[in-house]
Amino acid sequence: MEFWKTIRKELEAGFMVGLLYTLESLGSSPGRQGFKMLVSESGLLLGSIGGGMMEFNLVEITKKMLLKPTAPTRHRLVHRTNQEDASGLICSGEQTVAVYSLSQIDLVWVNQIVVSMGRGVLYCSDIGIHYRVGEKQAVQFVYEDDTVKWCIREDLGWRLVLHIVGGGHVGLALSRIAPEIGFYVKVYDDRKHLNTFKPNDFAEVIPVDSFHEISSFIEEGNRQFVVIMSFMFDTDKLILSKLLPRTYQYLGMMGSRKKVKILLKELRNDGFSEEQIKRIHAPIGIQIASQTPSEIAISILAELISVKNKPV
Repeated sequence: MEFWKTIRKELEAGFMVGLLYTLESLGSSPGRQGFKMLVSESGLLLGSIGGGMMEFNLVEITKKMLLKPTAPTRHRLVHRTNQEDASGLICSGEQTVAVYSLSQIDLVWVNQIVVSMGRGVLYCSDIGIHYRVGEKQAVQFVYEDDTVKWCIREDLGWRLVLHIVGGGHVGLALSRIAPEIGFYVKVYDDRKHLNTFKPNDFAEVIPVDSFHEISSFIEEGNRQFVVIMSFMFDTDKLILSKLLPRTYQYLGMMGSRKKVKILLKELRNDGFSEEQIKRIHAPIGIQIASQTPSEIAISILAELISVKNKPV
């Protein structure tokens, strides 16, 4: 919401604001679909559409556009040399960016986004921008393009949820960095007076009476990521046994290889199928010889990103 709050603040101060919105990205383009950037008449820049010479050139175009506001424009950028639409980058991808000039009249829908906390769908088209509060989509983006006209619908409330079961030091460190990657974070623990609960301002912290009820707190689905890092072997096993019959985009557990081997063997003995066992990522994280809570959190997040970005 900070992006939209900043736009609101600039508009309320009387400044024109340019909004750069990446409508589509192909290949290894540095700016992915939905990347946004604001260019204010005040000189403020916020966000990014991918950086480099391509971004610099579009920012300059936007600054000129603010001097004489026009209808929305669309720019196709090809990140290869010797191309008509060459962007100055050579990473071989492509992206299409729309540029809008916003004025005080746009405060209505910008304020709606802020007040609703993004629970709605943003429509960006060749004729302008509007926002529908409370609307939802099954997917985050829907892009329609017939060469002359275009429209992209973005569900601003569409989010990936990271459920951290176990609110210790690694859970706190993971809570701190995961939102930067786009995760909404929830942390669960049955130790209600845990000293790492109070300083966790990065997540929704949820005390639970018993991990026997953990499945009632965690929603199933392909946008749900679950990492288990509770206090004991027995609670890790209990949590896994409650969650294994359900479906998540990611289900992982922290622990040594020896611990994981023993725990998975016990789950097999308890009747869980090999198909269910194979869905568990354990030990979680990529191998970077991590030792501190922050290093372990980074290794876990790297694995989560690889799953999040894996083509469907």
